[in-house]
Amino acid sequence: MTVECTRLKSGLTVVTQTMPHLESVALGVWIKSGSRNETEDEHGIAHLLEHMAFKGTARRSARDIAEEIEDVGGEVNAATSTETTSYYARVLKDYVPLAVDILADILTESAFEEDELEREKQVILQEINAANDTPDDVVFDKFSETAYRNQTLGRAILGTPETVVSFSPQQIRNYLGRNYTTDRMFVVAAGAVDHDEFVRMVEQRFASLPTAPSAPPVIETARYIGGSVRETRDLMDAQILLGFEGKAYHARDFYCSQILANILGGGMSSRLFQEVREIRGLCYSIYAFHWGFSDTGIFGIHAATGGENLPELVPVIIDELHKSAGFIEQKEIERARAQIRAQLLMGQESPAARAGQIARQMMLYGGPISNQEMMERLEGITIERLTDLAGRLFFDTVPTLSAIGPLEQLAPTEDIVASLSAPLPQSKTASR
Repeated sequence: MTVECTRLKSGLTVVTQTMPHLESVALGVWIKSGSRNETEDEHGIAHLLEHMAFKGTARRSARDIAEEIEDVGGEVNAATSTETTSYYARVLKDYVPLAVDILADILTESAFEEDELEREKQVILQEINAANDTPDDVVFDKFSETAYRNQTLGRAILGTPETVVSFSPQQIRNYLGRNYTTDRMFVVAAGAVDHDEFVRMVEQRFASLPTAPSAPPVIETARYIGGSVRETRDLMDAQILLGFEGKAYHARDFYCSQILANILGGGMSSRLFQEVREIRGLCYSIYAFHWGFSDTGIFGIHAATGGENLPELVPVIIDELHKSAGFIEQKEIERARAQIRAQLLMGQESPAARAGQIARQMMLYGGPISNQEMMERLEGITIERLTDLAGRLFFDTVPTLSAIGPLEQLAPTEDIVASLSAPLPQSKTASR
């Protein structure tokens, strides 16, 4: 299952992985642009553009787009993130030309009609309201706003009601012209696809894409700040998110951070799950994560628990962070590697997952990365590197605390920060 890559004269990159045992193809267009590429008065426009792409073109109505792909049993969708946007489809192999045509149509010929725009604004306003009614969404949005205050990286991808209702078709076109250019776009397919034939289809249908931006793309360098935000609500559970500045994709410690997150809270055998849920029964859900961006990252621990458990829960979490800087067992590293390897291999069994993985690697690293190369990067991670990283991540940087729900028993922020900066007890350190 070799990955083949062709760069067209226009600058557009086309990548495929043929999986001949399949009858379907997952394909899409990934753009190296997201909410971080918005200007101050464009907050939420990247997400609105993703919606509007499906609301009619010069050749198709919004209903035509939906019916044509579903008439052949296919599906089409899109997603907006902080640094990327994707438009993708899944069809049987005989209908790849149709899927390519529809994706090209919505990305090069979208009409952005006023009446459709007004209707879609209302849809997004409902989406914003739904997110605000979901505490585990709110706690993450508040976290980002606090960790990266007054920066594009800290803003919610959906935008605000005020910004969303203000957008005009011309503003959408301006954002499109700056960011949807061939040097920032990757067309990827995985499944029952022939590379040369797919390249010919893409070259023909995407010929009208601009090769240079109408203005330089916007990107603001991230500045991690940290801090605390609390919102008391009458809820069943308190949502707690404690985090730190993580590592960017290209940083030396990026993969080390992924392993550390896995050891701390990556599954049922992880330290936090075992100590917090299985032994103490303090919460139903707890996990650790590490998100990388182009110039920064986030390492976080998220837990949901009853307000009465907060006085015990937070100290236990912090104690586990202290322990990770003091000792890590080799078997924990091996388990984390095995989990990552399994995720990589299982992902290759899904053409949609494989197409997305290839697209991310093209955008981040300029080319596909083999599983062998990925595992070789993980092999160099040692106990010493992990404990050193834990010490620097958790105790040498300003934490960010985001909490929502019944918070009356949550310790003052200054006490939590003080417990993070406290040294390990000498007796414990010596025994490790």
